[in-house]
Amino acid sequence: MSTAAEPLAFKRSEPLRLGVELELQILNTRDYNLSRGAPDLLRLTGKQKHSGEIKPEITESMVEIATAVHGRHDSLLRELQEMRDVLARCADRLNLAICGGGSHPFQKWSEQRIFARPRFAHLSDLYGYLAKQFTVFGQHIHVGCENGDDAIHLLHALSRYIPHFIVLSASSPFFQGQDTSFASSRLNAIAAFPLSGYMPFVSSWQEFNDYFGTMRDLGIVESTKDFYWDIRPKPEFGSVEIRVCDTPLTVEQAASLAAYAQALARRLLADPRTAARPDSYFVYTYNRFQACRFGFDGEVVDPRTMGHRTLREDILETLHSLGAEAAELDSADALEALVRQAETRQNDSAWLREARARTGSLHDVVRLQAALWAGRSGIEE
Repeated sequence: MSTAAEPLAFKRSEPLRLGVELELQILNTRDYNLSRGAPDLLRLTGKQKHSGEIKPEITESMVEIATAVHGRHDSLLRELQEMRDVLARCADRLNLAICGGGSHPFQKWSEQRIFARPRFAHLSDLYGYLAKQFTVFGQHIHVGCENGDDAIHLLHALSRYIPHFIVLSASSPFFQGQDTSFASSRLNAIAAFPLSGYMPFVSSWQEFNDYFGTMRDLGIVESTKDFYWDIRPKPEFGSVEIRVCDTPLTVEQAASLAAYAQALARRLLADPRTAARPDSYFVYTYNRFQACRFGFDGEVVDPRTMGHRTLREDILETLHSLGAEAAELDSADALEALVRQAETRQNDSAWLREARARTGSLHDVVRLQAALWAGRSGIEE
């Protein structure tokens, strides 16, 4: 047990409050490759009045937006739309474009440049070429918890549903100019990091503190930011952070995913029968791979019942079971949008592949992504 430093304090927050972070692609408007436009874009957005935060990410071809804390889906969506519009206007002035998506279809990682900040420089020194390969784009969803023990309970309980979030957000079928055959290829880049995957099974905030303290004393981590887990506690925010989602192609989809996380969390925190057990992780990596590779058609295995079913079936059953939670949280429309996607197997990866089939050009695919992100159009000839 570690005693060398003060334990991590979990900041109390109002349960089920939401926050969203989106990592976005910065594009040139010539061939829609990534552009090292973050410094100029951040200078310009810094002069605009807007809510939330717009900040740099590890390479200069990325920017991140982070919302304020919200209690309901509708206010979260409004803020995301406002931030999107600010970014789109500023990008237009710089002859740039912005888009969602978990990966850029044809950028070359070797051409990326690390953004000039001490932490990013440290990560580049530590991880070498992996830092530039980390030019992939994700959505992070924060769900507030009253205390650390609730956060640990919620984190483990949500692990059962991680494949759902992968499938519903999947938007990275192309990488380095190729169709990867994956619904979400982004998580393959993250899996290369040594502290990725899932959090070790601990049953309380005290046990987590003991684990963290030992890792800190060993010189492996300095803060919880050094854990690249699929879900991690965020004690300074008083939240659990879901990190597996590709950045969706629209802010509307991003808000719907957050609403799904909130409804699930309401169910899981209220029902003690949802407490996870160590055997929940026996099939975790397998289920995660199935979601990344096959999307809605992947299978999910339940170690308790020994049952197998498609992710589409599992997602639909779960969404239909959350009617009471959605009504209480005013998010029924958001969850219904996810139901329609599951019924038709139409996630963002399917949209991107359809755009490629219709245009025959990955450059045109990204052009259409940018138009869709800005709310201007869908698939065009």
